[in-house]
Amino acid sequence: MAATGAGVLSPASCFSPLRRRIHAQLQPKVSVAARESVPATVLQSSTTTNGGSHNGRLEKRSEATRVGRKYDSVAKSEGQSSSSSSFGLKDYYEQSIGMMRSDDGGPPRWFSPLECGAPSSDSPLLLFLPGFDGVGLGLTLHHQRLGEIFYLWCLHIPITDRTPFTELVKLIERTVRSENHRSPSRPIYLVGESLGGCLALAVAARNPDIDLMLILANPATCFSKSQLQPILPFLEIMPEQLHFGMPYLLSLLTGAPLRMVTATVEKGLLPLQQTIGELSKAIIDLSSYLSVLAEVLPGDTLLWKLRMLRSASAYANSRLHAVKARTLILSSGKDQLLPSREEGERLRGILPNCEIRKFSDSNHAILLEDGVDLVTIIKGCSFYRRAKVLDYASDYFPPSPSEFKKMYESCRWIEVATAPVMLSTLENGKIVKGIAGIPSKGPVLFVGYHMLLGLEVISLVSRFWAERNILVRGIAHPMLFEGSNGTVDVSAYDTLRVMGAVPVSGSNFYKLLSLNSHVLLYPGGVREALHRKGEEYKLFWPERSEFVRMAARFGATIIPFGAVGEDDLAQVVFDYEDQMKIPFLKDELEKMREGIAMLRTTVDGEIGNQDPHFPLLLPKLPGRFYYLFGRPIETEGRKLELRDRERTHEMYVEVKSEVERCMAYLKEKRENDPYRNILPRLIYQATHGFDCDVPSFEL
Repeated sequence: MAATGAGVLSPASCFSPLRRRIHAQLQPKVSVAARESVPATVLQSSTTTNGGSHNGRLEKRSEATRVGRKYDSVAKSEGQSSSSSSFGLKDYYEQSIGMMRSDDGGPPRWFSPLECGAPSSDSPLLLFLPGFDGVGLGLTLHHQRLGEIFYLWCLHIPITDRTPFTELVKLIERTVRSENHRSPSRPIYLVGESLGGCLALAVAARNPDIDLMLILANPATCFSKSQLQPILPFLEIMPEQLHFGMPYLLSLLTGAPLRMVTATVEKGLLPLQQTIGELSKAIIDLSSYLSVLAEVLPGDTLLWKLRMLRSASAYANSRLHAVKARTLILSSGKDQLLPSREEGERLRGILPNCEIRKFSDSNHAILLEDGVDLVTIIKGCSFYRRAKVLDYASDYFPPSPSEFKKMYESCRWIEVATAPVMLSTLENGKIVKGIAGIPSKGPVLFVGYHMLLGLEVISLVSRFWAERNILVRGIAHPMLFEGSNGTVDVSAYDTLRVMGAVPVSGSNFYKLLSLNSHVLLYPGGVREALHRKGEEYKLFWPERSEFVRMAARFGATIIPFGAVGEDDLAQVVFDYEDQMKIPFLKDELEKMREGIAMLRTTVDGEIGNQDPHFPLLLPKLPGRFYYLFGRPIETEGRKLELRDRERTHEMYVEVKSEVERCMAYLKEKRENDPYRNILPRLIYQATHGFDCDVPSFEL
């Protein structure tokens, strides 16, 4: 992350304010006053069962209370289990079966899950559009976390409802237009799975002037290529044969989420005996679910839904050209119902503002799988905003403990391989082990050297979060957020965005300091992180100060720091200069340059050469990473003084000199570290435990 470009190229009550507003305006026939009384607030459209006329209004009806009371016991006993359990299958099955057996023929209506609670008053609205079953519980594992940042409404389509696809589109459209009229400055999120993906695309195509954000989980736009398409004509001719293959068809169509269990088996999170017991119980639950589903879903209803899938796919595909909304596609690699992996790529090539996230081991019901966290995905894609324009500073939510743990485990190998040594400097100038010298209160500005590939960022950010509960937010190159003509997969940087990285800009820098954040800045940018052969520990800083005046404006504490150890990890053997001598590689580098925002275009020489590339590295037996955070430099009370250009330049030179001094100190001291190489460290860890703190040199 850097001021000029990142070098990180490594891998509540029942009614929330919105619900109270609707309650007051529409004067419902029933009153739902307490969270404990009803598991969900159900908002019903006046759509008729046969898909007749609509008036676009929403109202609460007595049927909502009847359905709510019927499942109140389930919500009370298991409403939180889906968020705390490793499985959540029983919750989904019981609630889905209960809603299917409700003797409710329609019409479709919205409901807001009880466990969502009440988000902040400026949170956007998220509409969940269900898949084939129409129950609307496809986000059951995500309700609690989504409810912290969204107003969540889920569409429920009763199992025997006969509302045509086009009428469903109009129902959603009326809701979207109504809510957009109430809050024109906020986006509306449409999350659609399978059939719901077609609904979302259709609504977006019909309303290009409304600020919509689409999240499509294995959309059924590729129904014509699914294994159901060839058998549909046969079933239409001989519907009486349908019952023979009913269990198989239903398992495909509902995307029975057995992976929620198998994932736990694969991870070995539970003892073998307990795992076998849980797996057996889940299979029994699944069998019961499919049995009940076959009972409540007669052949004529199944045929109706298959035909709807076919018409939905055709309708959405014919209008893809009109979709202008920003779109995020979640694509499964092992979808047994649809060729979702290929469809994701096809849609990305058609839709003008589309990203894709691939889940190679996931099945059709991706949102019901263990380990798939929709909130984390949204944050990792910088897909969350509360106004017309994304504000990377204020629209950000820090990672939850579970998010951080998951991210930390994925990159823990770097910590194990490099055994980072962190030193900090107290106000009196004394160097101590650990990061005790870092102020807890912001704003704080870390300014330092960007190591090869920016690998030092991972340990730095994770150590501050784990040990001091300090979130260090890095200023990064725009290509981490925008990509470059498909040559850079931005999904590789989702973790950095979840941890708070923002694109480099003066406004983002200003906003972070105004929020009293701990900000990480690399003046050397990409040029340092992708340096050439023999350029280890050489600073590529511009002549002019880029951060001193901004820091002084907010009275930020500047902490210069150095990091060494890249030469103990790998050696550059084929760098940028070598690649530019080969015509083919030169063309590829120029193509990559065209697809990203270039920085420091007005600076001559090597400082301005921020071209991204991927150097060829020769790995070494891993050494250690060493960090030294220098003596804090206070700018509070010096705002007027540092308006003077000479004074600003003096402090800039002081910061740069301190960074160089820190690196020189570390390079000298590491020579006396008996555990600098990995083999002595492994021997020490084998005798003292692999979670022990491996000692280093004497201070």
